[in-house]
Amino acid sequence: MQANSVSGEMMSSSASGSTVAPAQRIEFDDPHANMQEAEVTRVRTLRGGWRWALVVATAVTILLCINQQFSLRFFIGYTQLNTEYFYLLIALMLPFTFLIFPGAGGAPLDRIPWYDILLFVATFACAILLMRSVRKAAEAGWEFGGAPTPVIVAGVIMWVVLMEALRRTGGWSLLFSVLPFTVYPLFADASWLGPFRGTQSTLEQATSYHVLSGESLLGIPIQAFADTVIGFLVFGTALMMTGAGKFFINIAFALCGTFRGGAAKVCIFASGLLGMMSGSIISNVLTAGTMTIPVMKKSGFRASYAGAIEACASTGAVLAPPVMGATAFVIAQFLNVGYAEVAVAAIIPAALYYLGLFMQVDSYAARHGLKGIPRSELPKVWDTIKSGWYYIFVIALLIVMLLHFKRESHAPFYATALLLVLNQLFSRDTRWTLGTINKFLEVNGRTFVELVGILAGCGLLIGAFSMTGVVSSLANDLLRIAGDNAFLLLVMCAFTSLVLGLGLTTTACYIFLAILVAPALEKLGLNRMAVHMFIFYWGMLSSITPPVAIASFAAAGIAGSPAMKTGWESMWVGSIIYFIPFFFVLNPALVLQGPSPYLEGLGLMALAGFGTLFICGGIQGYQAFVGDLRGTGTLEWPLRVLLVIGGFVIATPGGGIMPLSQVQVTMLGLAILVPTVLVSLVLIRRQAPEAKQLHAP
Repeated sequence: MQANSVSGEMMSSSASGSTVAPAQRIEFDDPHANMQEAEVTRVRTLRGGWRWALVVATAVTILLCINQQFSLRFFIGYTQLNTEYFYLLIALMLPFTFLIFPGAGGAPLDRIPWYDILLFVATFACAILLMRSVRKAAEAGWEFGGAPTPVIVAGVIMWVVLMEALRRTGGWSLLFSVLPFTVYPLFADASWLGPFRGTQSTLEQATSYHVLSGESLLGIPIQAFADTVIGFLVFGTALMMTGAGKFFINIAFALCGTFRGGAAKVCIFASGLLGMMSGSIISNVLTAGTMTIPVMKKSGFRASYAGAIEACASTGAVLAPPVMGATAFVIAQFLNVGYAEVAVAAIIPAALYYLGLFMQVDSYAARHGLKGIPRSELPKVWDTIKSGWYYIFVIALLIVMLLHFKRESHAPFYATALLLVLNQLFSRDTRWTLGTINKFLEVNGRTFVELVGILAGCGLLIGAFSMTGVVSSLANDLLRIAGDNAFLLLVMCAFTSLVLGLGLTTTACYIFLAILVAPALEKLGLNRMAVHMFIFYWGMLSSITPPVAIASFAAAGIAGSPAMKTGWESMWVGSIIYFIPFFFVLNPALVLQGPSPYLEGLGLMALAGFGTLFICGGIQGYQAFVGDLRGTGTLEWPLRVLLVIGGFVIATPGGGIMPLSQVQVTMLGLAILVPTVLVSLVLIRRQAPEAKQLHAP
């Protein structure tokens, strides 16, 4: 995806304070204007009959989802089972994995090889056969054995093609992480497995359970996709293709551009808004970053720092409600709660994360003398709102339906319908034509195909552990290793999440740990929602953590900075997110759980925000309301370390599994911060007159 360039030259204020006269008011074009282009070269662009096949399959998929969610009874005289519905979606989407994603680096992109067509046909045929078998399987108990030979053969083929689809969509690392566990039931009773020993199955039993039960291929990941993810993806794509990207970029500049370090603050705001539409970190970097990174560089930010800000802002977007990434929907299925509850739980953690980024940028800009963009060069707030007021209205409708009416599966379709009607009535530039509808279906289809390839394959992971019954014993073993110490187990979980996240997608990483580690944490009495959000956050951190840091590397490509340097810079800038999961897992009020979550949550959020102010000041070397810590001389780094420690202490919730109460934790934090701030103030003020005397004529 590429965005058009800025239409006018902007005045940039560098650290030295040099300025260039403005040419004209900044006005951005739609960053999603060319969204049909492949983001990476390994993806084929389908043409001709294959493209129309994808368009038709996508249209049928969306209609099937609408039929299922609204109970419209498209199939007259026939009631479709959920499992049949899931298999029909798999039959429509999974075969295209082999057409869109080439099997090898040297595979042709301009044509489809015969073996990919063969895989397409085999996948579709097996999915249809299994779809027609699941009703009988439910009646006869085939998922536990006794299925006819054709069903078993189709199941084995489906097992194989799922692993190949997983490799093509998620890479070799994901395949090697998932495949051993999918075949694990075949040798689960082996003595060398130790704590991983479980109930062993034959190939026939394992195959039947994988493809016919509701706990494996047709389990939580595919259920989440079929029930809620489709609707939100449709809504996000509709937002993109009605020009919402241009509106969000311009409103961000209009509201935040004049502040100190305004270009970076605009990046945080705009990337957060755009990320809600895509739900993909990389897509967000590649769209928003082409707009924001050049502007940040022109404003005086060094290239690696500009790339780091964009990577962190785009990563945080999948945490931010009301529209989050696909993992959030899987969490809802795992916890058996509505998606709205997950979205509500993410409000305070997402707010703290973006608050931390704003504070980081503000401190950096103050330390380096980076000013905002003159108001004369920015889009006018009122003009921007007038041009896209209906986007705000539609998103407000979505939020009301999610939070008030609790209609998670219906809300995105209602919001999409209203958006399209308002767009046709009030927008001349983005009115849809038949060509736009075709493009809309194609873009959605490519997204559906990739998600189904990953989610269906990861579903077998859940099935393997469910089949063997090893999860409960493993949880007990983990508790024994940690000595029932919640802090030690949380650190072990965080480290494991980070390591797994280096090789897996966020969703796959979450599924792994939700199965293996979450039960142990829950047995210690920790809140279930907080535990699963903890795993989600730490698994996602790989996007900005070297050596993988895919978001940082993508941003580095746009910024023209060294990839690894941008990765380390991202880790530094986004360091607040390494703390936040520990805050809310210690007190679930921060994820709005508990007896009086809103009052307590707001109080803890205020304390966490106050602590974050000092954490960011210590990290960047400029403390708000104190000044540039370089003015403290040789004590700069000791004072910065104390600010980070004191900020972390005061932001940490007390009580619960903490040995100290909230009052005691707060007093300890203040005992560290107050003398640190006073010493810094004294040294900085003493240094200022000395500096003036040195520069006096």
